[in-house]
Amino acid sequence: MLLPYLEANRIEAGCDEAGRGCLCGPVVAAAVILPSDYANELINDSKQLTGNVRKELAQEIKIKASAWAIASASPQEIDQINILNASFLAMSRAVEALHMQPQHLLIDGNRFKSHLKFPFNCIVGGDAKYASIAAASILAKVHRDELMQAYAKEHPGYGWETNFGYPTRQHREGIKMLGTTIHHRMSFRLLPEQLEIEFSNAKPELDPVEMEG
Repeated sequence: MLLPYLEANRIEAGCDEAGRGCLCGPVVAAAVILPSDYANELINDSKQLTGNVRKELAQEIKIKASAWAIASASPQEIDQINILNASFLAMSRAVEALHMQPQHLLIDGNRFKSHLKFPFNCIVGGDAKYASIAAASILAKVHRDELMQAYAKEHPGYGWETNFGYPTRQHREGIKMLGTTIHHRMSFRLLPEQLEIEFSNAKPELDPVEMEG
C-alpha cells in the first residue's frame, strides 16, 4: 500500500505527467488531492498497471478524490521551451485547474520550477511511493492514451492506437513513409538518421513559373 501523505493534516496535491518520451502529442499532467482516509491497494505507478486496471482506477479516482485536474502542453510548446519545461508547465496548469487549493505539492521527479507559489517536494519515484502522485500518474496516462487513440483515427499508419506516440519501429516506419503531422514534436530526433524533418502537410514550394504568375 502506498503512503497516503508526506505530512499529516495538510492538503497535498500529487502531481505527475505522461508522454515525455513520445515523439508526438502533448505532454499531459494531472494533479490529485486525495482524502486522508482514502486507500486502494491497487493504486500504483501507472506504468506498473495494465490498461484496463488503469481505466478502472481512473474512474474511481475521479469519484473519490477531493479534487483532480488534467492539463497539457502542446507539441508546439514543447518545441518552443523543451520537454522538461513543458512538463513543468503542464503540471502547473493542472494545479491551477484544481477546484480546491492545495497547501503543498508532491512532485514526481527530482526537480520542478513553476510560477506557482505553493511549496513543494520533489520525490524521485514518487508515483510508486505516494498515493496522490500515483493517482495523478494514472489520470495523466489514461487521458493521454485516449487522446492518442483518437489522433490515430485521424492519422492512420503510425500505430498510435497501440504505441501512443512512443518511438517504436512502427511509428518511425510511419514517419518514413508518410512524413510528419501537426502532432509531431519537431525538436525531437524523429528518425535515427535525421535530426530534422519537415512537416508533411507544409505548403510545397512552387516552381519559378508558378511563382511568377
